Order: sequence, then C-alpha cells, then structure tokens
Amino acid sequence: MLQGKPAKATAVTALAVSAAAAAGAVTQWSVGGSGHPAAAHASVTSVPSAGPGAVGRQPAGAGPSGPSAAALTAQQPVLLFRPDFSLNTASHPRPKGRHHRPVSVVAAPPASTPPQASGSPPPASGGPYSNPLRAVTGLVPERVDMGVDFGGSGPVYPIGDAVITNATGDSSGWPGGGWITYRLTDGPDAGLVVYVAEDVTPTVAVGEAVTPSTVIANMYNGSDGIETGWAMPDGASSESEMPEAGGIGGGGPFPTMVGLSFENLLLSLGVPASPDAGSSGYGILPPGYPAA
Repeated sequence: MLQGKPAKATAVTALAVSAAAAAGAVTQWSVGGSGHPAAAHASVTSVPSAGPGAVGRQPAGAGPSGPSAAALTAQQPVLLFRPDFSLNTASHPRPKGRHHRPVSVVAAPPASTPPQASGSPPPASGGPYSNPLRAVTGLVPERVDMGVDFGGSGPVYPIGDAVITNATGDSSGWPGGGWITYRLTDGPDAGLVVYVAEDVTPTVAVGEAVTPSTVIANMYNGSDGIETGWAMPDGASSESEMPEAGGIGGGGPFPTMVGLSFENLLLSLGVPASPDAGSSGYGILPPGYPAA
C-alpha cells in the first residue's frame, strides 16, 4: 500500500494501470501544476507492461524510506492517458449515418385518368346534356340565324337522349342536302325537337333511340357548313318559321330569338360562342323554350 495517498486514489490508479497493462504500454503524464495540468510542462514516461497482479506489489521487505519515501509522499496523483482509453474522458455517441435518418413518407400521387384510346369518341359531359360538337375538327362558330352556323368537319352527337325523327342527306330545302332531327326524351328540354342541317351526312335511321355518345351525322367541309337549332314539333323545318315564333325564314332578319335560345344552350355545354352571342333577337321565343 502506498503511504500518504488516500485509499480511493490508490484504487483508481491501480485500476488504470491494470487496464493499461492488458493493452501493452502505458503513457504517464505528470501534472504540471496544482489543479491545472499544463501540457507545456508535461513529462512523458513509458512504463513497461507488467504481469498480472504486479501493480501495487513490492518485493518482500522493501518499502519507501528516506528521500525516496518523501518524494513518493509528496508526488501528485498522476493522470493516465491513452488515445483509445481514458478514465477522464466522457463517451460521445457515434454520429448516425445516412441509414439512421428518418424516412420521409411521400404520399402517392393521385391516380390519373387513363389516356383515351385512339379513335374512340370524346366522353360526354356526364350531365343530362353534352356538347354535340366536341369532336369536330377546326370548329368555327359563325352567325346565328334560324339556328347556329358552324364550319369544320367531324362527328356530330345529339345533345341528350333522343329518338331520331328525320334522317336524310338530300333534302331540297337546305343547302348541302343534310336534314336530321331528333326529339329529346330526357332532361329539362324533353319533348323539344333539334335539327342538324346542310353539310352533314346522317349515320342513323328514323325511329332509332340515341344517346349523347351516339354519332348521328358526319360533318364535312362543304361550302355551307352546318346549322343546328330548334325544329318544329313535326320536324318539318326550323321553329323560327312558325307563326308563334315570328315566321322568320331563310331571308331573316337575324339573329332570331329561337336561334339565340339554342345558342345559349350550346354555350352552357361548352361550345364556343358565335359572333352574335349576346345580341338582341328578332321574332318571338315561344313558351317552353330555354331563355335566349
């Protein structure tokens, strides 16, 4: 047992030396000053490793005496230092690698509508009525007369569920010869009759039940374009020619109130506006037709 040292310091020193002996060599640093180790005054002493149990033992009969004993008694406690082992160094947690980072949860993007197959008709609006000219290429709105005129080419659909009442491509009363009418069987305008005339070729027959997805005619790039609007109840001609509508035929004046009524319906379905949209009309709009 070392004289002049507290038992606790001796035990710590013995523990440190034992750990150092197991690893090889121990580096001893002498404290440079009271209460503050000064690296500038430190001395380094290499201590050979000792065998197990050698630390703290002395040969029989040996012991500190004389100046050696005084020096040993006055010596300050030493601090043992090793780069990979220290009783005086706090342990710091190892930094986390990338695999320890929190995983960000990314919401899956909403499923998109599958692309429409080539050649299939554009979908209807899903309401009672749909845009009848949604698949026409190069659609050009023109004037409003007894109905609404357009240029372009492509398939034409009914605006809603209906029954075909006329279907011909050689009518003498209309330029281009096309004359197709259908009576609506659903929606707010059920019972009213719609016509599609002039540069159209019918693809349906009289008596056929159709839906907004049925192609009823093909519009071609003729010199007259097409005209569509409200027809007489019997499908003989346009509604604007009826006496109750003012009896306005192909000579005008235009736009007619009946024609503007159909224009407003088409606008509500997404058809581009004609140059006459919002104009004042001629004639009378009979009861039961949508407002002009």
